[in-house]
Parts: sequence; C-alpha cells; structure tokens
Amino acid sequence: MPDASGKLDRRRLESRLDELVREHRFTIAVVFPLVGAVTLVASAEGWLPDPLAYNPLFVLFGVLVMRLPLVAGVLPLVGRRAAASLGLLTLYAYGIELVGVRTGWPYGYFEYEVPLGPMLFGEVPVALPVFFFPLVLNAYLLMLLLLGSRARSRAIRLLVTVAAVVAIDLVLDPGAVAVDFWEYAAHPDGVGGYYGVPASNYVGWVLSATVAVVAFDVAFARDGLLARLGDCEFMLDDMVSFVLLWGSINALYGNWIPVVLAAGFGVGLLATDRFDFSVGDSALVRAVQR
Repeated sequence: MPDASGKLDRRRLESRLDELVREHRFTIAVVFPLVGAVTLVASAEGWLPDPLAYNPLFVLFGVLVMRLPLVAGVLPLVGRRAAASLGLLTLYAYGIELVGVRTGWPYGYFEYEVPLGPMLFGEVPVALPVFFFPLVLNAYLLMLLLLGSRARSRAIRLLVTVAAVVAIDLVLDPGAVAVDFWEYAAHPDGVGGYYGVPASNYVGWVLSATVAVVAFDVAFARDGLLARLGDCEFMLDDMVSFVLLWGSINALYGNWIPVVLAAGFGVGLLATDRFDFSVGDSALVRAVQR
C-alpha cells in the first residue's frame, strides 16, 4: 500500500505540474525570457540600481520558471536508471566546471563575473545542473524530432545532438559574455576569438556535450521520450525561451552569427510544430483581455 500511495501521489504531482505549465505557457515561454533579456541588458549597461542589477535570486527564479516545461515533460520518465545517470552527470558537471575555473582546462581560462545564485566553494554555481542539463536535453529532444526514423541509429543521434549542443553554446556564450555573466582571460576586452570566446571553449564543449548526451541516451528510452513528446505539446517550450532570451541579447549587441544560429533553432522548432500554441489559452492573456 505505501508504494501504491507513493506512485499515486507522484502521478498527481505530475498531473498538477502539467496543468500549471499548460495554463501559463505564454507567460513561461515568452514573457519570462523577454523580461530576462531586458533586465540582463539593463544590468550590464548600468541602468538598474545595485539591489536589482544581476540579482542572483531574480536570475535563478527566472531560470527555474523557464525550465518548468522541460521538467514537467521529463518527470514521468525519471526512474531509477535515469536518476542514477543524472546523479553521475551532476558530479561530472561540478567536477569539470571546478577544474575549468581553476586550471583553464578544457574551456580556457574564465571566471564568473556575477554570482548566479549560491556558489559552490565560491567558484561554481550550485544551480549549475539547472543551467547546463536543459541545454543538452533540449537539443537531444529537438534532434529526435527532426531526425525522425534516422534517430534509431545511436551513432547518428549522438553525433547530431553533440553538434547541436555546441551550436547552442555558439549562441549562449557570446550573449553571456556581452552581459558580463562570465569573462575569458584570453580576451578580457571582449575582442578576438569568437565574440570574445576562445576556440578552446568549444573544444571543451565537445567533451562535455558528448558526456552529457551519452548520459541522457542511457537514462531515457528513445520510444518513451518520443511518446511523451507526442503527448506533451509544451515539452520544448524551454527551447523557445532560449531562442527568445539569447537571440534577443545577441541581436541587441550586434552578435549576428549567434542571432542566425538562434533563428535556426527557431526554424527547427517551427518545423516540429513546437511554436504551435494559442496565446489565447494563456492565463495572462485572458487576464489582460478582460
């Protein structure tokens, strides 16, 4: 009986989370990233007072909200194997980030300019998995949809997903450097490299993307993910948020290659009907229309 009760409680939680995300899709996927882009740019340009500029609680809260669609989508698929795989990946993420900050390997020398919430040993965000895992999982899910039957080949889906994750970082890092999230010692003035990001960073991302993609491939059955994607129309809304947030920031700073890449991910989402939700279904829109 306790086991049955526990499973019932989990199903209720999953169902409530699904309802919450569906009710607020527009707010989560569109409003939050656009507000985030404005406040990050305002922080970088010194337009906000100190208590509000780069406020770590505000940043972390915004990220957690934007992650809700992905969390709600994946949660019913998390069993013991997935939990173990995610636990090992978490240890890897903290370990490689600490090594990177302290030694410059494998990403190149960099340091966080602002605290992204509580910092582990004062060097690495405690919420690092919240920032890193969704980037990889969003790419993995999108590639499953775009590849179709070709995704049955493990080699193809892993190689294509690793390439997609690196492309995501080609969008993320220039935007993050532009708003002073972190800085690479090789380019302290933001010049040289790729919009102030050294090539070594992307070599490191190939390594970490490969580890993470393999971990997710082990954690989740492809058929289960595809079935959940079919039932859960909002599962890639976090990718929508990524395109809007970092595409907007890069556009404001004239980082046009990242803008084009972000637009490419937007086209991929459109091709899978992942922008196909009515804003009229949003609680926020209904409230404004009254």
